[in-house]
Amino acid sequence: MAHALTARGLIPSLIVTGQHPGLDLADHGLDPYPAVDLACAGEEDPHAHVARVSSALEPMLADARPDLLIVQGDTSSALGGARAAAAAEVPLAHVEAGLRTRDPALPWPEEEYRTEIDAKADLLFAPTDLSALNLACERVAGRVHVTGNTGIDALYAAVAELPERAVHDREMRRLLVTCHRRESWGDGIRSIASAARELGLSRSAWVDVIVPPNRHVAGVLRELLHGCPNVSLLEPCSHRELLRRMRETDLILSDSGGMQEEAPALGVPLLVLREKTERPEAVAAGTARLVGTDPDRILAECAVLLDDRAEYERRSRIHNPYGDGEAAIRIRDLLLSRTRIGSAS
Repeated sequence: MAHALTARGLIPSLIVTGQHPGLDLADHGLDPYPAVDLACAGEEDPHAHVARVSSALEPMLADARPDLLIVQGDTSSALGGARAAAAAEVPLAHVEAGLRTRDPALPWPEEEYRTEIDAKADLLFAPTDLSALNLACERVAGRVHVTGNTGIDALYAAVAELPERAVHDREMRRLLVTCHRRESWGDGIRSIASAARELGLSRSAWVDVIVPPNRHVAGVLRELLHGCPNVSLLEPCSHRELLRRMRETDLILSDSGGMQEEAPALGVPLLVLREKTERPEAVAAGTARLVGTDPDRILAECAVLLDDRAEYERRSRIHNPYGDGEAAIRIRDLLLSRTRIGSAS
């Protein structure tokens, strides 16, 4: 997004909230841009983080009076930014608008956050027609545009820099597992770990499990999976490295929202470790399937894909419901086409 704006003379200022300590802008090619660090580290209570970000950002916006504040996604940082923009009377744009499960508890607090952000936004950039329809049903006041998601732009840019995909001649299939959702903390994470352990013990499959820094998840995964045959516990990696791992694996099991967009674009079947998703397009197309956290259900769905070659091929086709890699350019051009950035007319 920043690169697309800069290419047309709109050099953005970046706001780093501190929600993810240790974020290196250079890793994302963003180090040339002016940036402000709010130093609002993530907290156990996401509502408290929203309040910290909003309080830190509001006076800065009131003083600088930018033409537009752009927030992306449904994080506490994004909602904090949206509230600060409203308080400072700065126009707000929301990238990745209109995603919904219609259940405030799944996921929590993201469903609550994205709904509030959309209600405050002057410009809403929806990734799909369905997300735009969600916004129309809610009668949001802002202007809605279907643009695709900039996350797919980032995927294509990163994949273009990867080496050629390795050709594997191996008997063991490779699975990649990621899990971090707040609603799965406790029993859900234990169930996912149980399924991963069983896959390693009983099948001719190697299971790579990425262990997030979150203590509610990491401790359980290490406790249940350390030393398990055919299971590797991996440290978090860069986005580029994650995409390389995704591209090289045979099957992904994840509760990540971003991976629900990336896996279909890479042509890798995905089992979604959630009961509901705000990204139903890939499920409808058959490239992703909701399996929740019940270990028996996870194992049964894995068996279908690992044992039935025709079904595997059907669900591993490349599918891009969330964009074509041009979302940032569309958003930029929409901004440039307006006589006043942020106008809802």
